[in-house]
Amino acid sequence: MSQDPLVIFTPSGKRGRVPRGTRVLDAARRLGVDLDSVCGGRGICSKCQVTPGSGQFLKHGLHVAQDALSPWNAVEARYDELRGLAPGRRLGCQAVIESDVVIDVPPESQVHRQVVRKEAAQRDIRMDPATRLHFVEVPEPDMHEPSGDLERLAAALAAQWQIGPLDVPLPVLARIQPALRAGKWRVTVAVHRDHGEGPARLVDIWPGLHEDGIYGLAVDLGSTTIAAHLCDLDDGRVLASAGIMNPQIRFGEDLMSRVSYAMMNPDGDAEMTQAVRRAIDTLAAQIAVDAEVDPRAIVETVFVCNPVMHHLLLGIDPVELGQAPFALATSGALSLAASELDLSAINPAARSYILPCIAGHVGADAAAVALSEDPFAQEALSLIVDVGTNAEILLGDRNGVLACSSPTGPAFEGAQISSGQRAAAGAIEALRIDRETGMPRFRVIGCPLWSDEAGFEEAVGAGGITGICGSGIIEAVAEMRMGGLLDASGLIGSAAQTGCDRLVPDGRTHSYVVHDGRPDGGPLITVTQGDIRAIQLAKSALYAGARLLMDERGVDRVDRVVLAGAFGAHISPLHAMVLGMIPDVPLDKVTSAGNAAGTGARIALLDREARGRIERDVRRIHKVETAIEPRFQEHFIAANAIPHATAQFPELSREVTLPQVNFNAGGGDGGGGGRRRRRRG
Repeated sequence: MSQDPLVIFTPSGKRGRVPRGTRVLDAARRLGVDLDSVCGGRGICSKCQVTPGSGQFLKHGLHVAQDALSPWNAVEARYDELRGLAPGRRLGCQAVIESDVVIDVPPESQVHRQVVRKEAAQRDIRMDPATRLHFVEVPEPDMHEPSGDLERLAAALAAQWQIGPLDVPLPVLARIQPALRAGKWRVTVAVHRDHGEGPARLVDIWPGLHEDGIYGLAVDLGSTTIAAHLCDLDDGRVLASAGIMNPQIRFGEDLMSRVSYAMMNPDGDAEMTQAVRRAIDTLAAQIAVDAEVDPRAIVETVFVCNPVMHHLLLGIDPVELGQAPFALATSGALSLAASELDLSAINPAARSYILPCIAGHVGADAAAVALSEDPFAQEALSLIVDVGTNAEILLGDRNGVLACSSPTGPAFEGAQISSGQRAAAGAIEALRIDRETGMPRFRVIGCPLWSDEAGFEEAVGAGGITGICGSGIIEAVAEMRMGGLLDASGLIGSAAQTGCDRLVPDGRTHSYVVHDGRPDGGPLITVTQGDIRAIQLAKSALYAGARLLMDERGVDRVDRVVLAGAFGAHISPLHAMVLGMIPDVPLDKVTSAGNAAGTGARIALLDREARGRIERDVRRIHKVETAIEPRFQEHFIAANAIPHATAQFPELSREVTLPQVNFNAGGGDGGGGGRRRRRRG
């Protein structure tokens, strides 16, 4: 008898087998996937829209056939005719699963929307934007000295502002004559001048004095999320910030899965390029509405991204990044017309600047972090870690900077965790375990109260507690280690060994019950042995990358650790060190830089000189390749222990004493290094 079809939902990563003929909406409910529906599955509300994938998904070991879902039915056809369905979309209440399939649940179809936590940090930035406004008085045409309106405008710019020569796109040229006459020969022009050589570019023209301002977008294009900051190009203020999930998640959660998708599927790279460009355009339109600005006034964009995202944004097949020597098509900075990236929601003549990549898998996002944190200016030896699906790590000071990329995978973001989810309202983001009783208390996104505080249930609201996100799972694992529920090898103890009845049998292993919402129709949220292993693999890759750079530098200690990235901003330094994610340093020397890549993008947007500086600095950064360095594997294996098999953590020992427990097979009640039974919580 053939197996039931396997269905994998992204971005949650939840999967399971369901009987052939199961509706997508029913499969989602059965697997605890966050898929909205308010019409009872009648095809009226459209809340349950999904995007099925097709082709080869090597990471999942699946080939998804074009007919993995049932054909369109009359209900979907009627809905599309009346209200329209985006290309590739299906209604989850109508589409039926026929064979193995990967299904993406877009943000607008999720009950608990993803919280893209990439806020703009406060920062003093030198203002010298590449695009500026200039008020110009242009001589009227004269039959005795005939010349074109453009030529007289260019001459006026040269005389009044010392700007020239001038390059003018055709759509802007068409607006010059109406603007000059409407403004009675006085106009305001937006002129873009790169930091290097080359002509100035006329981006737009308005009659008279244009006082509404012009704006730029600083975009951090990540593997999981896309975040943008809309900045005033006059004073640098951030008028609005917004973010969305990267729709490429449906092709693979990590970078190499997307490279594999491009390798295995004809036009797979073009498919991913189209998806991400469409998402960026949607984000640009959304942020203009949020800030109440005219999209035409958005005249410039700056992008930072890792090398795979860089290539897919540019429409370049990333296949060479999937194999040694990991050659980039180009590592230099790029200045392009935004229209070349299919950005239609902003000014049609807007310009786009993409920061340089460093080398291999260390990309423009790492360059942006270097621009933001400026390790070359530091006296202290600084380890800067941009934590994400793929971690970029910088180590250096004024004597030199090293860089590497480490494949941490999506576990830190809640993916591949049994009760895991992306950061969204209702997700557990912080957790503490009582050392005596083993009882947990936690805080969820969207609620300031802890679970043991009065009014918590009312404050959480009808959405309830839905799962555990990346920062929450890190704290849970570290708290279990500090509470003696988890040994140094990462093995969860039993209730008999620990005296904690929150530990329950789970097959041949045990799980820790964080929250049981089943009596009220909610989920059972646990930390399983598989979750521990996933976190161990992710944190070991991160630590091994940092340790490899320290070896290259010839040091055993660093002076300070900077956690960058939206995720890094929400990590507790103590829990990160207990877990062994980062090398041992005094806890007050572990700081957060917030979204440093986004800050670097803003700096490059607002200061032309900074672009030249980072283009010079990336040539001074020495890249270490983790994929071919044998010591990386040695460090990775040693880092599997919590916090580490061999490295001493004296600074951590001053903060906390980790229980010496051992739950290997052979331990009985309280045996095997386990402690005496405690009071039940």
